[in-house]
Amino acid sequence: MKRRDLLKSLSMAAGGMLWTRNLAGQSSQGESKAKARLATPIRALARKNGQVYQPLEIHLEDTALSGEAVTKLDGVEVDRRNVETGSHTFDIYLKPVNQPKQSTVTVEIIGKAFTDQVELKPVRKMLVYVLPHSHHDLGYTDLQADVEQKQIRNITRGIELARKTADYPEGSRFVWNLEVLWGADLYMRRSDESARRALIEAVQKGWIGINGSYANELTGLCRPAELLQLFRYSGELGNTCGAKVDSAMMSDVPGFSWGTVTAMSQAGIRYFSAAPNYFDRIGTFMVTWQDKPFWWVSPSGKEKLLFWVPWTGYALSHVMKLGDELVSKYQDRMDEVHYPYDISYIRWSGHGDNAEPDPELSDWIRDWNQKYEWPRFSIASTSTAFSAFEKRYGNQLPQYRGDLTPYWEDGAGSSALETAMSRNAADRINEAAALTALGKINAYNPSSYAEAWRDVLLYSEHTWGAWNSVSDSENPFVKKQWDVKRAFAVDADKLSKDILAQAGGAQATESSANAIEVHNPSSWSRTEIVYLSHELSSAGDRVTDSRGKPVPSQRLSTGELAVLVKDVPAFAAASYRLSPNKALAPNTPVSYKDHRLSNGVLELSIEPSTGDVSALRLHGEQQNLADNRKHRLNQFLFLQGKDVDHLQSSSTATIVVEEQGPLLVSIRIESSALGCKSLVRRIRLSAGADYVEVANTVDKLRAPLNPHPGVGGPGDEFAQRGSKESIQFAFPFAVPDGKMTLDIPLGNMRPEADQLPGSCKNWLPVGRWVDVSNESLGVTWITQDAPLVEIGEISATMLGSQRDPSVWRKHIDETQTFYSWVMNNHWGTNYLAYQEGPTTFRYALRPHRKHDASAASRLAIALSEPLLSRPSDSVSQESESLLRIEPAEVIAITLKPSEDRKAWIVRLFESSGQPRSAKLTWAASQAVQSWRSNLAEEKLEPVGNEVHLDGWELLTLRVEKKAP
Repeated sequence: MKRRDLLKSLSMAAGGMLWTRNLAGQSSQGESKAKARLATPIRALARKNGQVYQPLEIHLEDTALSGEAVTKLDGVEVDRRNVETGSHTFDIYLKPVNQPKQSTVTVEIIGKAFTDQVELKPVRKMLVYVLPHSHHDLGYTDLQADVEQKQIRNITRGIELARKTADYPEGSRFVWNLEVLWGADLYMRRSDESARRALIEAVQKGWIGINGSYANELTGLCRPAELLQLFRYSGELGNTCGAKVDSAMMSDVPGFSWGTVTAMSQAGIRYFSAAPNYFDRIGTFMVTWQDKPFWWVSPSGKEKLLFWVPWTGYALSHVMKLGDELVSKYQDRMDEVHYPYDISYIRWSGHGDNAEPDPELSDWIRDWNQKYEWPRFSIASTSTAFSAFEKRYGNQLPQYRGDLTPYWEDGAGSSALETAMSRNAADRINEAAALTALGKINAYNPSSYAEAWRDVLLYSEHTWGAWNSVSDSENPFVKKQWDVKRAFAVDADKLSKDILAQAGGAQATESSANAIEVHNPSSWSRTEIVYLSHELSSAGDRVTDSRGKPVPSQRLSTGELAVLVKDVPAFAAASYRLSPNKALAPNTPVSYKDHRLSNGVLELSIEPSTGDVSALRLHGEQQNLADNRKHRLNQFLFLQGKDVDHLQSSSTATIVVEEQGPLLVSIRIESSALGCKSLVRRIRLSAGADYVEVANTVDKLRAPLNPHPGVGGPGDEFAQRGSKESIQFAFPFAVPDGKMTLDIPLGNMRPEADQLPGSCKNWLPVGRWVDVSNESLGVTWITQDAPLVEIGEISATMLGSQRDPSVWRKHIDETQTFYSWVMNNHWGTNYLAYQEGPTTFRYALRPHRKHDASAASRLAIALSEPLLSRPSDSVSQESESLLRIEPAEVIAITLKPSEDRKAWIVRLFESSGQPRSAKLTWAASQAVQSWRSNLAEEKLEPVGNEVHLDGWELLTLRVEKKAP
């Protein structure tokens, strides 16, 4: 099924609203022929004999009359000519109007009059840039391998059209925009040298425009390093082609995480053409932002993008044809929104998704521009169009600072296991790069990392599966597409584990080791428990540090050895020896008694009948941070359809103590739950820790399938509303006057307060943590696997296709309650109809005093990028930190070897929201020179060992060893 047919089926299923909203008046060719009008205003200005006129097209349909035809406008003769029998079409030229005018047109032929009523409208003297491209859906209407070949061919065809039209008048010469770059990446990797050279030359001639995003990404799913990787390839391709890349396109996806501004700026991108889906599950995004360009300011306030959504997003060529009607309708749209500028742009993405370049476009624009003076059309790259607009109007545009909270990330909950795998793989790749940077830079293999990142990026790419993924879920076409999509997550998981193992290569075999090294991939010293496998810890349960001092440890029921390591230096390693003596217990052991865990730092109580958390306190505090009025902390909730009044919780719990301390206590809570084979929740607390870990394993039963597979398509009742379900875990907190903050990639945001108009409020993607705090007390919730939350209420109830902006949530009241929305099958297309089997969702709860966003981020990163233990031949003194950064609020979110393996790349992030001066101290053995850099890892300007960062600012440094 082609996208045009799919849109039609969805429209019919919901009352046909698609074709009447904003495009009202558009008719098919058959209707146009049946209802041919006598007079049609051409909303254009033409120059005749040195004068400017407004054309009016006259159409005489199969007249049997011949003779002199006299045309009158409101009774005044405006044209006289001889006509023969038959059909005739000709233009007459009128004085331009400066305001809308209703007029009567009469054509008289030998006494017989033909009459029509017309509205003449002022013509906009505007330049409309046209951006040709192909919307990259990696699947959906075709198998992914077929789509890859299409997009590779599209580049060749774009070059051919540009060559063919190179001698056309300016503005009508064809330019092909690379919407996103995964197709170009494949082209460069799969093509021969001649084809690669053709692309490079086409870019240099301006025939091809490079746009900087690798994929049409669900940015709310991205880890910080992943979001940066999304724009990294643009620098590589730009350098190969000798071209500056300062623009990006994204299509279909409605909404973007705020840190996208920061990430794009790191790639040198200044212009962002955002062209979402025109009608489905987009909330109020298009209503709010179509044809309203503005400067989108980053969380730090130091970067900004020219953000601009064109009319109908990327779909204009899907629903309208080149011609006079398009020009008229476009000006009607500009009038409707009171568009104040005389430069605008449209996307032209061919006739469907993954469409080839439109071969008619250049000829039509050439002919139009030769015939009419205004409006004018010019085929262009994104960069050309946006830079021209900025030059004219850049200083007049409003600036907005906030999150454009995206909508389509909810679909990632249809494949929760794979989503978790991809998120964890991104963290693993980042950790592996840091560990490699601590060792031998020359051991870094850029191609291995690029392949792993590509898998992560293409998992978060917006095309999840086939158009009939819900209505006909067992169809081989559907299954094949999901197999490819799932492979991105599976391969990313495997590759990330491989490169992490290589980065932490063992110096001795696990079976022979009686010493271990613990490596810290972070820019701050860390104290936490490491878990040694039975093989790695076979030398014994007693552990001593490099000074011979024993450290607490505990043999677990799994055979692992838990070891509490303290103050492992930043970007360094600490050594420990294992021996068969008795393990050392911590000074203050962790305990579990009467369903209460305690370690002298915090206390947590479990409701014995349900297994939910009923109390969470800092030790010695009276305030229970759990609000038990409606739901309890970590309570399982199953929602059938959208019936929020009948949420189902889990059954009576069976509680088992798995690990009894003294270093670590682990509680296993088993329950039956609707929609699941089983539900197992684990709660783990260790001695001295200021947080408690939670791991919920949902063994999901498959949702019922469509009883009539293949019937009706995505617009059918089953695909829209059948078997819909979701699972969430409740987290209602009780912090007097507490305010909620969410971590997002490369920033922080407050629900409602930091959301720009048009943002999704039914659900929000979260990066690593949510915090609820007042001035002196609070709690941080950390999520490792599940990226979606509902704030204040169960509001993720939007089933199937949703085109009415008014039904979406308008406001988020202040609240201290949210729900981790872990699984759903709410879509009627693209995403999965069901999921089954076990998936684990890991969380941490950290009660604290005053809110410290940086501390929250450090803990969350530590949980996602754990200390790495490896066997060692001997115990050595604590290694020197490669790099120390002060203060702790400035975090190195990336330490990696440069792609040319000649430098270190350090990305510093101010993680508290306050301006800081950061001091970098390199190991005494390293004499270095540093430069401010970017995603292309270029030397921009020299910097010293002390740099200034504003709150939430990201600064990339390239650091090289000085020549001896």
